[in-house]
Order: sequence, then C-alpha cells, then structure tokens
Amino acid sequence: MKLYQLRSQQILPISKQEAWEFLSNPKNLQTITPDHMGFDILSGADRNMFPGQIIQYKVKPFPMYTTKWVTEITHVVDGSYFVDEQRFGPYALWHHKHFLEAVEEGVKMEDVIDYKLPMGLLGQLAHPILVKSQLRKIFEYREQKLNALFGKVEGKETTLELKTI
Repeated sequence: MKLYQLRSQQILPISKQEAWEFLSNPKNLQTITPDHMGFDILSGADRNMFPGQIIQYKVKPFPMYTTKWVTEITHVVDGSYFVDEQRFGPYALWHHKHFLEAVEEGVKMEDVIDYKLPMGLLGQLAHPILVKSQLRKIFEYREQKLNALFGKVEGKETTLELKTI
C-alpha cells in the first residue's frame, strides 16, 4: 500500500479573516477548481463549514470519467483550519487539512493532503502518469485563481510538493 502526500503553501496579501471567509464557504470551491473538471456541488454547501457537514459533488477528474464525491468536514477551528475527508469517491483515502496563518505579508495558506489510490498496483502505476499531474494542475489553477481574486505577494512563490510517504 502506497500513501501519497501533497503539500502546498501560498501567501496572499489579505487578512486571515478574509481568507477564512472565502475558504470556509464551500460554494467557493467551485470558483477555484478548473472548469474542465466539471465540478458541481450537489448538496451540503448551504452554509459555512462546520464539523459533521457532508458535501456531495460531481466531478470529472479525467476525460470521459465523471464520479460523485462525498466529503465530510471533520474538524473546524474557526479562522485557523479545517479538515475534509472523503467518505465516497475516487480515492481509497483522502484526508485534506487546510491551515491559515497570519504572516507579515498577509496570510499563509497551507494544504496537506494524504491520499491513497484504489486498484492496488494499477492505481500505483496510474499515479505518476495521471493522478500526480492532475493534482499539480488543479493546485496550479487554484494558485492562479486566488492570485487573480486577491492579488499576489511578489517574491513569495507558492510551493507545491507531491511525494510518496
């Protein structure tokens, strides 16, 4: 069993509160997801995040493959972090931590995703070819979209690391 991890950090020139208000609203996830993914929230996004919230999506992670994805918001510390975990969907495991920290330039957003692919060896073979590159594209899009919405901090590049743990 291989477990993978994605870590991303981005600094935005906004307050921690402004970042929290945007990120804790599930409806904004559609705004920062690439259009080609056909991301559509089916239910559960009618209020800001709270522990126990179930959100259902439809997503097209690869051409000609659409799936439902159900996540639960398992932990929330208002203004600081939240955790979403997949209950049903394309991954064997998906545990996504979102952290916010006030910094001199504004706010540092950090994502840590631990995930496992289904289908054993076949899933492991698909990781470097399909999954890893798709996740990289999604987070690069998100970076660009957030910079367009809130501005960019010059000299502070976003970091993105994908590794096997």
